[in-house]
This record gives sequence, structure tokens and C-alpha cells, in this order.
Amino acid sequence: MAKISVEVPDELLADLDEHVGDDRKFVNRSDAIRASIRKTLDLLDEIDDRHGRLEDEKTDASASDETRNDRA
Repeated sequence: MAKISVEVPDELLADLDEHVGDDRKFVNRSDAIRASIRKTLDLLDEIDDRHGRLEDEKTDASASDETRNDRA
């Protein structure tokens, strides 16, 4: 798993920490941040799907896969 470094405003970090720890939603900050990233990406996929952009990516990926399979 890759490690990254991110600058986070103190106020946002304090809000995050309210959800981290024993008997809270997340075990540690990393878990909380990963969950947030997943949720954000899911929401962006939903928006792209509503605007018809997600299908274009799937179609492009399928076409690339077919081209690779034809070469094999």
C-alpha cells in the first residue's frame, strides 16, 4: 500500500479526529481518510454516470481491451 503526505487544515483534522478512536467510527486517521476517498470517488462516479461520462470511459476501456486481445 502506498503512503502519501497531505496537508490538512487544523479545523478539518479536529473534525476528523472526533470520529477516530476507541468506540468510534474509525480505528485511525488512515481508515477515516481511505473511507472518505472511497465515498468521494463513488459520488463522482454517480455524477459522471448521470452526465453520460462514465459509459464513455467503459466503452473506451473495452475497446482498448479488445484491441489488446486481437493482438494476442
